[in-house]
Amino acid sequence: MKVAIPVKDDTLTFFGNAGHTPYFAVYAVKGAGMFKAFAFEELRKNPRTDLDHEHNDGNEHCSHGHDDEAHVQEHVKMAEVLEDCDYLVAKRACKNTAAAMVNYGISIAKYSGDATKADAVLSGVSAQLV
Repeated sequence: MKVAIPVKDDTLTFFGNAGHTPYFAVYAVKGAGMFKAFAFEELRKNPRTDLDHEHNDGNEHCSHGHDDEAHVQEHVKMAEVLEDCDYLVAKRACKNTAAAMVNYGISIAKYSGDATKADAVLSGVSAQLV
C-alpha cells in the first residue's frame, strides 16, 4: 500500500491543502493494525500548471474558477501522478481533488491534527489506512 502526503518541500513539512501543495511525499505502508510501518519512498512534484499564486500553508482559498474544464483537468494531472497510491492524506481537498482521486481509485484520509511533519501526520491517520 502507498500513501501520498502533501508537503512543502524535501523537509517533509505537511501542507494542508492537497490541491495546492508543491510536492507529495510518497510512503510505502507495511504491516497491519497497530503494527504499521511507514517508509519514505520519494518526493513527487505536483504537476498542476495553473498554480500561478503562492500559498504559504494551504489555508488560503482561491478565486479561480473551480468548475471550468481546464481547472478540472489540472486536478486530473494530480491524480495521474499519484495513480499508484492507495491514499492521499489531506486536511482540505476541494471537490475537484476528491473527484479526480476517486476516478483513480485513491481514497482520501482526512487529517485534522496539528502535526507539521509528514511522519507525524501518518501516525495521526494510521487507523484510516486499511
